[in-house]
Amino acid sequence: MSADFVLEGVRHEYRAGAPALAAVDLTILSGEHVAVVGANGSGKSTLLKMLDGLVFPTSGAIHAFGAPLTEDALEDPAFRRDFRARVGFVFQEADVQLFCSDANDELAFGPLQLGLAREEVERRVREAARQLRIEPLLDRPPYTLSGGEKKRVAIASVLTMRPHVLLLDEPTNALDPRSQVWLLDVLDEWKQEGRTVVMATHDLSAAAESADRIVVLSEGHTIVADGSPDSVLAQRELLLAVNLIHEHTHRHASTAHRHAHAHGPGADPDLAHGH
Repeated sequence: MSADFVLEGVRHEYRAGAPALAAVDLTILSGEHVAVVGANGSGKSTLLKMLDGLVFPTSGAIHAFGAPLTEDALEDPAFRRDFRARVGFVFQEADVQLFCSDANDELAFGPLQLGLAREEVERRVREAARQLRIEPLLDRPPYTLSGGEKKRVAIASVLTMRPHVLLLDEPTNALDPRSQVWLLDVLDEWKQEGRTVVMATHDLSAAAESADRIVVLSEGHTIVADGSPDSVLAQRELLLAVNLIHEHTHRHASTAHRHAHAHGPGADPDLAHGH
């Protein structure tokens, strides 16, 4: 199986001496679903932005689809067009991504930038709207949508470009429980289609259900675990150390009981009860 991304010794500093990522070595294979988990500020969003060519290493190197991913490479029109057609990014805050007058135009914008014929663009819009169940929203301005509806439109606007790789930053944020289940179903469909997914999240339940691998970032901005969901989530002391779960003491009469609680909107009930 080929690698979509290879990161070697990657470090990124937004300001000198303050790394957002430090000494990261990571390979993402084609068709893998990888969840990057860590506490707020651990570098999850920075890692996704680097995979999308929005920020670049202070040191180290990134290869995408076998070629160096650099600022200079993305200056080349042919490379940039090919890369942007292959990789789609869904931001944590949908409002950052939505800027058109209505949802239909949001879904059409990317394919139009790729120079596709109007008929093909309209067909892709219909297909994405049907898959994400947003047909009734297409004529509505984004500002009239709920948080969950905006998230669906943002995801659909990426899907119309039919990328091979989808980068999702905290995808369960702003979603109600029913929409979270829907999203996991969509992720499973993408897996069946052979798409690569890299999801940054602190929602351990979503990571456990959707990912082939879980990569754990510490608050020191380094990778401290990389393995199957079962193997990673069984490491209770590690999850405590990286601030993905916390302990809480319950007192019953003269007896105190200490339990581990997971963070995030879809926290794993087993972890939440210390199992």
